[in-house]
Amino acid sequence: MNGFYHEFLRTLRNRRIIICGLGLSNEKLIKTFNEAGAKVIACDARDESGITADTMQYLKSEGIEYRLGKRYLDKLDCEILIRTPGMNFLSDTISRARKLGIAVTSEMEIFFEFCPCEIIGVTGSDGKTTVTTIISEILKNTGRKVFVGGNIGKPLLPRIDDISPDDIVVAELSSFQLISMRRSPEIAVVTNISPNHLDVHKDMREYIDAKKNIFIHQSAFGKSVFNYDNPITLKISGEARGRVVYFSRLERLSGGVWINENGDIVVSENSQDKVIMNKRDIKLPGAHNLENYLAAIAAVSEYAGAEAIKKTAQEFTGVEHRMEFVRKVNGITYYNDSIATSPNRVMSGCLSLFSRKIILIAGGYDKSIPFDKLGECINEKVKVVILMGQTADKIEKAIKNSSLYSEKNIKILRSDSMYSSVETANSYAKEDDIVVLSPACAAFGMYKNFEERGKDFKRIVNEIGGE
Repeated sequence: MNGFYHEFLRTLRNRRIIICGLGLSNEKLIKTFNEAGAKVIACDARDESGITADTMQYLKSEGIEYRLGKRYLDKLDCEILIRTPGMNFLSDTISRARKLGIAVTSEMEIFFEFCPCEIIGVTGSDGKTTVTTIISEILKNTGRKVFVGGNIGKPLLPRIDDISPDDIVVAELSSFQLISMRRSPEIAVVTNISPNHLDVHKDMREYIDAKKNIFIHQSAFGKSVFNYDNPITLKISGEARGRVVYFSRLERLSGGVWINENGDIVVSENSQDKVIMNKRDIKLPGAHNLENYLAAIAAVSEYAGAEAIKKTAQEFTGVEHRMEFVRKVNGITYYNDSIATSPNRVMSGCLSLFSRKIILIAGGYDKSIPFDKLGECINEKVKVVILMGQTADKIEKAIKNSSLYSEKNIKILRSDSMYSSVETANSYAKEDDIVVLSPACAAFGMYKNFEERGKDFKRIVNEIGGE
């Protein structure tokens, strides 16, 4: 039992706590705080029809106050407010709460306060989930007990009593989680930084500053891993207070993880070069996944030897919705890359993988990200693009504004649904063609999240008739 955490829970008795969000991540938190004797107020912007029946039944049976609907935070009558990662920390409502003297925190901030073991934190604009998963799989192959959470998997705080000092936590951390954090993990990984979530962050500077919280609060004994090939991560690495380790796909490094001319992945430490494996050992395709492995190896170099790393590379087949093979039907191959919610992710992902031009389904919610570079890349790598959602006009404009654009070389089509997109792709595709859902945008407006979008794509593809 974690004594410090349970002492914290005892301090919550009879205190009024607003917990925002009634999704899976907060169900156990509500139960834990309620059992600790806190006066929990469960809040959600959705009405009752959007909440699971089990959650509503628990709230009602326990007599827990709940507030639902658009005005769920009009009344800030609490001492503590626990926000969800998706809530803008700098919003008017959260600012008003702080001015009223309310302690505003989050599940992840509380977990960092009381976690009894080392934490490896992973952030970045792209690749967070894959790097987090690779790190956890490598550590498991060394025999370590690993807990994975944050922006992925199950909430960590309700599991804190199961974590011992000898275990290790690997946490994926988004900019929304990091923006208010004042503790950094012992090991911090920044995969890359490019424009993202500018619909929520007021500008790129705020977005970068949020990401920096993953390493800025480390002591001199911390370790920070940065992408040497990314200009922004390279620049901010100078602000790290602990030991800095770089990884690079393009450059030879005197200290860090890099690739030699034979394709060997090399760890350079203390003026010694050690070959870990060859890039051919990595089962996941694409330059972006090679970078993901470099980042993961840099993070775990003290914990894992070449055997555990190579075993992971040869066995790990990837995370759902990340260039996931769906089906080959009538000679046409379909991939689900719904996780690609930014232009950079699409360019370094599906558009870097194939030697021939593909059919691309793209578009979605507008996060105020520029599509200029994506437009150029689409002209080079795509023969048919099917656009949907809020960003369809922006992406089409970026394609046509490119110096590479020719209406003879690429067909730009529109769709109003996923079903229509797949149907259109199937009608234009010929034998040996490749169709990829890689939206470059968030799913909001059409789906709750990228997972729901990817599952719908797979369902529709699997309904296509043929062999």
